[in-house]
Amino acid sequence: MGYGKTVRDELRVPTRELRHAIPLVYAGYKELHDSALAAGVLDARTKELIALAIAVSKECDGCIAAHAHAAVQHGATPQEAAEAIGVTFLMNGGPATVYGARAFAAFREFYDQRAAADGQGQPAGHEHQVGQPNGHQHVG
Repeated sequence: MGYGKTVRDELRVPTRELRHAIPLVYAGYKELHDSALAAGVLDARTKELIALAIAVSKECDGCIAAHAHAAVQHGATPQEAAEAIGVTFLMNGGPATVYGARAFAAFREFYDQRAAADGQGQPAGHEHQVGQPNGHQHVG
């Protein structure tokens, strides 16, 4: 099972259907999402790594996929992702070792995909504003 693109693809249709059923709720969530993850004293990359770590602790595959992708888009490295995920082991114990591995696999999937698209061994970091939290659907 893929923990990045596969999860996002599986959630795309049901998320779209729910968004059409409750558009104002999604609009409010998008505003919160964009405000919380906007660069401030903490840059967007750091905030996405925090969100990825929280997604591991919450055991949310959709959140993991969304924030792994966004962290890559904001220039995070595999080592940064691994260290952020490592903190979840302290805070969440054994379940974090399972969801942490999923998160790292998702991160690497997006990181490697971006590296291939850039034609490099390592993607160049650049700021990319995340508009709609694609595939970010809490399941469970």
